[in-house]
Amino acid sequence: MPWPVIVTDRRSALTSPTFSTISKLGEALLLFRMPSFRELQVQVQHEKLADAATAIFEAATSSAEEARKVASRLVDANLTGHDSHGVIRIPQYVENVRTGALKPNQTADVVSETGAVTVMDGRFGYGQIVGEQAIDAAIDKARTQGIGMTTLRNAGHLGRIGDWASRAADAGMMSLNFVNAIGHQLIVVPHGAAEGRGSTNPIAIGVPIDGEDPAILDFATSAVAEGKVRVARNKGTFLQPHCLLDAEGIETTDPNDLYGDPRGALLPFGGAISGHKGGGLWLMADLMAGGLSGGGCSRTPENPPRPRSNMLSIVIDPAAFTDDPPAIVAEIRRYVDFIRSARPRDPKTPVMLPGEPERKTRAERLARGINIDPETWAQIIEAGVSLGLDAGMLDGMIA
Repeated sequence: MPWPVIVTDRRSALTSPTFSTISKLGEALLLFRMPSFRELQVQVQHEKLADAATAIFEAATSSAEEARKVASRLVDANLTGHDSHGVIRIPQYVENVRTGALKPNQTADVVSETGAVTVMDGRFGYGQIVGEQAIDAAIDKARTQGIGMTTLRNAGHLGRIGDWASRAADAGMMSLNFVNAIGHQLIVVPHGAAEGRGSTNPIAIGVPIDGEDPAILDFATSAVAEGKVRVARNKGTFLQPHCLLDAEGIETTDPNDLYGDPRGALLPFGGAISGHKGGGLWLMADLMAGGLSGGGCSRTPENPPRPRSNMLSIVIDPAAFTDDPPAIVAEIRRYVDFIRSARPRDPKTPVMLPGEPERKTRAERLARGINIDPETWAQIIEAGVSLGLDAGMLDGMIA
């Protein structure tokens, strides 16, 4: 018999067997607004989490292949430590399928192409599917032309953009990837502004390195990704300073302010001191992804809104720029070693390349499991139940 756990500032009691065992304090435990409880998490093996996510996406009418691929990419984001782009997105995706904003079982159309350029339309399919098609098209062009560029419009949420930089790097290619999103609330302010004019506009850059994993730079050009605010809200924790404004344009650390009515907004990264740099990158990502793709730059969402993303991917074959390709490989290797040779400020923390913290987190989570907070799992269960799945079945899948 599961022990009921009641949290008064959540939508409902969490009574599933998995989360009821978090506390051993008694047969019935009543908690009133206790952040320590909301910060409690269970650790789930990634395979089990992917199975549960797959079942939900299949129930949302995706083919078995599509459901598994989308689920695997979300869980992989959790493995790398990017919980903001992991399974916390399942309820969002299910709701977008329900409203028709997201269409299962779509593949991207090629609108036009030249020797080095491909223009694609994602047809509102899952970003994890059509995003892979887009980066693969750019890789193919780069193999024959030395450089390949793909624009993608009308894609669902594209997930962790570092996936696409990693895919290009695995093919021996460098890449730059710019993303914007429209049809959403305008949740990021331009530098110096107090109201939003765009989305989080992530950028990902990848460089292959001989003999080891690639350097992958992947970040939102806002101070934090919106998904990280969502994670903080679900856990009942606060944000770091200089990330978020409330509806009056005053800095706040309360993640709930982003979702209020009226809503707050995120700052561009860099804050008051160097926000002009982050805000400049934020603007350029929107102009390049939205402008070149034909999907459009950020604007006030339609009524009803239709969320979708646009991406520009530029893939470069290093061998096309020299008659001595090993020299480029060697120079990249030399500089990476030189970077790592720098004396760290904290002797316990070595100097790392972009992508190394994610690989460290992946190794830890593969061994110990992925942390899921009770609120996030309750939302995932609710999404599955709304599709006709049994809550107990889903809960048992991660036990």
